[in-house]
This record gives sequence, C-alpha cells and structure tokens, in this order.
Amino acid sequence: MGLLTLIIGLVVLLGAHVFVTLREQRAALMARLGNAYRAIFALVSLAGLGLIIWGFREYRAHELVQIWSPPAIMRDIMMPLVLLAVIVLVSAFIPSHIRKWLKHPMLTSVKTWALAHLLANGDLGGIILFASFLLWGGYSRAAAKRRGDIGAAAKPVPSGWTNDIIVVVLGVAIFLALGYWFHPYVIGLPVFGR
Repeated sequence: MGLLTLIIGLVVLLGAHVFVTLREQRAALMARLGNAYRAIFALVSLAGLGLIIWGFREYRAHELVQIWSPPAIMRDIMMPLVLLAVIVLVSAFIPSHIRKWLKHPMLTSVKTWALAHLLANGDLGGIILFASFLLWGGYSRAAAKRRGDIGAAAKPVPSGWTNDIIVVVLGVAIFLALGYWFHPYVIGLPVFGR
C-alpha cells in the first residue's frame, strides 16, 4: 500500500506543478477562482507531498523491493550533491550571484537533489520517486525555456558577496537540519553515519 500511496502522491504533487506550465489553462482557472487558486494549489501540493512522504516511509518499512545495490561510493557522491542542491535552493529566495548564474535555481536544486538520490538508491520506490522528480525538473526547465522565462525576471544582484555568503551559510545549516532531524525522524532513514 505504501508504494501505491507514494505514486498517488507523485501524481498529485507533480501533476499540480505540470499544470502550472500550461499557462492558458492556468490563467483561465486563476480568473475563475481568483485568490482561492493559490490556496487550492498550496493545499493540493501539501497533500501530494504528505502522501509521498507517508507512502515512501510505509514502502521502505514494509514493501522494499531492491532492484540493484549501488556501490558505497555513491553515498559519498550523493552527500555533497545534496548539500549543493540545498544551497542552490536557498539561492532561489535571496538575490545573489549564485541565483544569477543559475537562471532557475529552484529547478536546478530539484534536479540535483533527485539525481543525487538516484545515484545512491537502487530500490523500486526510490527509483520511482527520484526519477519522477528528475523528469519533472527537466520538463519544467524545458517548458520555462520555451516560454522565455529562464532568467527573464532576474532581480538585480547586490554589490559585494554578502548575500552569497548568507546563501551558503543558510544552505549548510538547512542541510544539517535536514540530515540530523528531518530525514531520520520524518523519512525514517539516517543520513549521517552508516
């Protein structure tokens, strides 16, 4: 039941985010619903995320299907990639040189996070979960490029490197919080240590 819940959660969350790329349909729905659109989108996204987390946790506890066993070095590759993904995610919210260089840091972050986890997870649920996010990230990046959205609304970069330092420090702090708290207690898998 966990794997099915995971897949339903992916369809709900990623389906809602694919809908965002369909600009005409989205605009029509926003015109019809007004401010309620954002609230409904947020609720649907949170429901999808909740189903993904619960389904993945249940799947790992009761239904784990190992497809292949990644070499131990993949975990060592995964960790710095996830750290990079978190720093890049933080840059999406703070004007910085990092954000300017990346054009679309949130999608870059999701794709980096998904690829890192695909490298280190060889079970069926993990492959479905992380490949889905990687494919969605690629699709969304291509859709944004087609629309001309990549870097179009870039905010000016403040002079100096203070914001970049803030992005890196916050990114490292969030990475550690995710590793020591969120991942072991919410996902059920320890990050640090073997």
